[in-house]
Amino acid sequence: MAGNSTRRILGPFNRVEGDLEVQVEIDEGRIESAWVNSPLYRGFEQILVGKDPRDALVITPRICGICSVSQSVAAARALADAQGIEQTPNGLLATNLILACENVADHLSHFYLFFMPDFARSDYAEHAWHRDAAERFVAQKGSASRDMLPARSEWMHITGLLAGKWPHSLALQPGGTTRAIEPREKLRLQSIVAGFRRFLETTLFADKLENVAAIATEDELMAWAGQHAGGDFAHFVRIAASAGLAKLGRATDHFMSYGAYATGHPNETHRFESGIWFDGRRESFEQRAITEDISHAWMHAQRTPKHPFDGSTLPDADIADAYSWCKAPRYNGRVFEVGAVARQLIDGHPLIAELVTNGGGNVFSRVVARLLELARVVPMMEGWIKAIAIGETFCNQGKLPKDGEGVGLVEAARGSLGHWLQIKHGRILNYQIVAPTTWNFSPRDQDDVPGALEQALIGTEVGDNGKQTVSIQHIVRSFDPCMVCTVH
Repeated sequence: MAGNSTRRILGPFNRVEGDLEVQVEIDEGRIESAWVNSPLYRGFEQILVGKDPRDALVITPRICGICSVSQSVAAARALADAQGIEQTPNGLLATNLILACENVADHLSHFYLFFMPDFARSDYAEHAWHRDAAERFVAQKGSASRDMLPARSEWMHITGLLAGKWPHSLALQPGGTTRAIEPREKLRLQSIVAGFRRFLETTLFADKLENVAAIATEDELMAWAGQHAGGDFAHFVRIAASAGLAKLGRATDHFMSYGAYATGHPNETHRFESGIWFDGRRESFEQRAITEDISHAWMHAQRTPKHPFDGSTLPDADIADAYSWCKAPRYNGRVFEVGAVARQLIDGHPLIAELVTNGGGNVFSRVVARLLELARVVPMMEGWIKAIAIGETFCNQGKLPKDGEGVGLVEAARGSLGHWLQIKHGRILNYQIVAPTTWNFSPRDQDDVPGALEQALIGTEVGDNGKQTVSIQHIVRSFDPCMVCTVH
């Protein structure tokens, strides 16, 4: 540490799902280095060893009450891969709807309840927009919460109709879903989505979803925000321009997506395509390129980075040089960022491509990508409900092999989630999970390369002795972290 440098430890962070601690080294009012600590160990991978493989459908959703559907889908896909079965068309549509319901709700909660309340803080009191922002977005008491929470509550009935309950449903199975619906329930689903579309088109966007999804450039976004100033998205765009959010939190500009919302078609496997974004170009994704590095995690028994099928999760709180319970996932040995900005960039949306080209992945582009995804996914859901064939089966059945393995990949709201399952003598031999925030909030690897958030924090202005932490809060929350999934 340089002579004039200081270190600060920040945490726990409020309005973040789970425990998080960030240590920063500050020199002349800027962050020089950062270390992200996940100070919690849970042990779900050990719990699964020796169990019937089907128990993963019961146990893994308990990793998180916010991302439980994503965990269920990943477990079901790993089992389906091991069994060699496919979902029925109805089961695929229902799975997409249940997953989209959770992802859309998470994006909405992140924007209204986790991210925007920071602009009601006294740090921004001198700005002309602060009074309106405080009245609209202040935590718990703002008018936005009163508008959003009833819409979100009604929205979650989609999962109630298709999966029985949320969270921790058992309806998501390897061959589809167990809950067939009747004609009147299909009408109910259409009614719920129509009501939610009205909320988005009157309160969040003040415009048609299709018009929002069609915004193709940053200039168009700024012009659109001026024309639809009454919506909360436009409110955010104005604040973001004033606060300089596009210059905050740039990480590696390497992005990855497993592909979101399966189609069942061989030539277009997902509605949001899979791939990686590396050095400014898109490349195909290969899951065998994923490794986990434990050189700075409180784990032992693994000297080199390993693919999850070859890896283990064995805790050891006495490991020297470790500072987190989070492993360091890498793709081809590199740090990659995951989440909505990665999905929309890799899927080729022109607005996100331009924002990333101009300023990389940053606080502004991450939030814009999340809201853009709302405008793109809800119309997809309308089509999936319409396509459900009443009276046809929702679930295929399959037989588990005594020995085998399977991979379950899914895009949760926060990014790429993977389950790797190995079966021996009819029991789970090894089960490894790599969660979205494990990618984004990883510690350093064996080459001492910081993780995505650690890199995103470097260069941030925090004032003398790091007293101005609001920028750090923006950067952390722009990733929408889920720490309980991270350390599973």
